Amino acid sequence: MKFLYWIVRLEWAVAAAAATVFYGATGASWWLFALLILAPDLSMLGYLGGPRVGAIAYNALHILIVPVLLLLAGHLAGSAVGSAVALIWIAHIAIDRALGYGLKLSTGFQDTHLGRIGRKSETFSP
Repeated sequence: MKFLYWIVRLEWAVAAAAATVFYGATGASWWLFALLILAPDLSMLGYLGGPRVGAIAYNALHILIVPVLLLLAGHLAGSAVGSAVALIWIAHIAIDRALGYGLKLSTGFQDTHLGRIGRKSETFSP
């Protein structure tokens, strides 16, 4: 199980690297990248409304569906900015997963689909 754990984390690290390389190909400013790379984490403010609201807010900005659709739309429309923002968002999600941060469960911020943050997961531990 330890091997699988590290393979999954490596897979997400490669996805983060690919999104960053493709971002560079858009020609967009690296200042934009630096400014927006942590923007999805503003969704943690949802936890001020409790763990259920927080999990919904956090997960809404930490799933790949919307940024992948934005990337597709940006590409089809020829919008370098749309593609760049989508790639930053994808890189953020991939970095989170590579670090072991998963989608949040409504029981609390520490509980994720990858296991509990801060201690070894019973399901998916290194």
